[in-house]
Amino acid sequence: MRLRNIPGADAAVAACPYVIEEPAALRGKWNTHFEKEQPIHIEVGMGKGQFLFGQAAAHPDINYIGIERYTSVLLRAIQKIDAKNPPKNLLFVCMDAAELPSVFAPDEISRIYLNFSDPWPKDRHARRRLTSSEFLARYDQILVPDGTIEFKTDNRGLFDFSLEEIDASDVWEVTAHTFDLHHTPEMFAGNIMTEYEEKFSSQGNPICKLIAARK
Repeated sequence: MRLRNIPGADAAVAACPYVIEEPAALRGKWNTHFEKEQPIHIEVGMGKGQFLFGQAAAHPDINYIGIERYTSVLLRAIQKIDAKNPPKNLLFVCMDAAELPSVFAPDEISRIYLNFSDPWPKDRHARRRLTSSEFLARYDQILVPDGTIEFKTDNRGLFDFSLEEIDASDVWEVTAHTFDLHHTPEMFAGNIMTEYEEKFSSQGNPICKLIAARK
C-alpha cells in the first residue's frame, strides 16, 4: 500500500523540538540530550507512537528514542505531544534504520523494539526485513553486551523467518517466544499495545513475540 504524503509534514517534523535533525552529531552522547542519564531504548519503525508514549510514561527511569523513516507517519506521533506536559524521556528521529550504526555508538543502546514491522513479503526483499541477518548485524554494533531485541508481529510468515534468522546467527539466540502473546501470561505482563496490535488482536488475530539476546 502506498504511503499517503501529508502536505507540510516535512516542515512540521523539522520544527518539532523533540525531533533530532542531525542525529549523527549525538552519536555516543545521546544521554546528554535527555534530562537524566539513563538506559536508552529505541523503537525502530515507531509508526504513530502509541507504544513509545506508553513506554515513556510507564518507565520514567528509561530514555526512549523513536525511529521512523517517513515524516508523514512521524507527524502523527509528534501531534500527540502534550505541549503543557511533554515527556522528558522521549525523543524522535526521522531516518532509515539502515543508518543506525552511524547514529548510535557501540554499547549506547540497551534495548531495541521492533513492532509490526513491514514484512517485505517478496523473497528478493528479505534483506530489508528488520529481523534479517543484515539488521541483526547492525543491532550488534549498538547494543550493550546484555542488550535485547523485542519483536512483535501478527504476520506468522515474518515471525517464522525471524526465528530462522536468529537461529542461524552466530551472535544471537531467542531467549523467549510465543505464537499467542495475549494468552501467554509470563510474556504479556506489562505489555503496551501499538495501534496495529489493538486492531489485529481485536479481530482475533494471535500476536507473536520473541526476545533475542547475544549468546
